[in-house]
Amino acid sequence: MTYHQTAEVFAVPLAGSDDGAYEELFTAHFWGLVRLAALLGADDAEDVVQEAFVRLHRRRRTLRDQNAALAYLRSSVCNACRSRVRHLRMARRRHAQLAPPGEVGSAEQHVVLDEDVRALLAAVAGLPRRQREVLVLRYWLDLSERDTAATLGIALGTVKAHAARAIAALGTRLKEDTE
Repeated sequence: MTYHQTAEVFAVPLAGSDDGAYEELFTAHFWGLVRLAALLGADDAEDVVQEAFVRLHRRRRTLRDQNAALAYLRSSVCNACRSRVRHLRMARRRHAQLAPPGEVGSAEQHVVLDEDVRALLAAVAGLPRRQREVLVLRYWLDLSERDTAATLGIALGTVKAHAARAIAALGTRLKEDTE
């Protein structure tokens, strides 16, 4: 099942007392939202997504558009990731001040991340937050420009501009790294 097929899976309102629709939404989209959170930089991506589902469950009767649950979840995950990344950045700065020099990642990290992937992830991580979010939503989740704009709460033209700038910046950075 492709992303576009699973996006159509949840078209029933959540407001009813039947939790089957909520369960169906969870089953169809949980792992995709975890990948989104991880790509946006959350170290605890599963926790971020679980919290988003809990918030949706608590507010499911008060949603203005009951069919917009997936968009609500995406926005909630993006917002939570922003908060988590800010928190993690501060925690890492503090940890770096206290850690002894020469600390190395685990052997598993080095096996999993080969040189090209590390270069790409580093280049993506170096992008401004909004550009990174647009790239992940547009090209990893394969959302349309309109869905990306709705998820991030920005204009369609802003999505196009951020995507173009991000791709140009990635091309420049990756080209510089190979030379």
